[in-house]
Amino acid sequence: MDLGLGGAAVVVNGGSKGMGRAAAEVMAGEGARVALLARGAQALADTASALEALGSPEVLQLSTDLTDRAGVDAAFAEIGARWGEINVLVNAAGPVDVGVGRRFDELDDDEWQATFDIGTLSAARCARAALPWLRKAAWARIVNVSAHSVRRQSAGLVAYTAAKAALTSFSKNLSLTLAAEGILVNTVSPGSFLSEGMKGYLAALPPERRIDLDDLHAAMRIIGEDFGHPAHLGRVARPSEIGPVIAFAASRANTYMTGADINVDGGSDF
Repeated sequence: MDLGLGGAAVVVNGGSKGMGRAAAEVMAGEGARVALLARGAQALADTASALEALGSPEVLQLSTDLTDRAGVDAAFAEIGARWGEINVLVNAAGPVDVGVGRRFDELDDDEWQATFDIGTLSAARCARAALPWLRKAAWARIVNVSAHSVRRQSAGLVAYTAAKAALTSFSKNLSLTLAAEGILVNTVSPGSFLSEGMKGYLAALPPERRIDLDDLHAAMRIIGEDFGHPAHLGRVARPSEIGPVIAFAASRANTYMTGADINVDGGSDF
């Protein structure tokens, strides 16, 4: 399927790993120019090389602290000066290493703030900085990556889920705000998948519970036990199974879907 992304100007925050990278790879393979925003220089360089090999005509690497407004504004000013427009913004960064597995009474204010700063406010900062350049494009899309856990709660994901719920609400409001301008805004909400944060969680389990990280069914068993989030398919996902969904929502082929929250969770009752 031709997603209409050839030559498109795409920005992916959190694009050097996980779902962000997976989505960037799909769009690079479609011929999009891709700007990657993340902190780790080596991961950015590795991802940029992969995107070029997949066919992207131009990849920009911008080492950016998404919690710093000045840094975010500077990154988008650089992208705008280079390309003169932005067709696609994907906000894929997430608070994967803050408070996961810990209950409400174990979290302090700093951890709550850090979770919302990257889980919600980073997307708002990027959307605000990108908007002038999105408005200059002939077509534009925003995709915010939320989480399936906003539909079914877990005591070990309280701050994470709250931040993602706020992101989902923000996305719905933004879709209404920008609809008259033809800028489509959607949310993709993955279920359990092998993110870097999830790999770290599984690797830190006590010896008697450790599993092979390539065993997707065993990983699902642990997640079901610890977070109460099983899937009908009985396994977790790989980022590569979620990236194409993000890419479609971000593409020119998506002409009428806006304000949607797309659940990609391996099957649930929600």
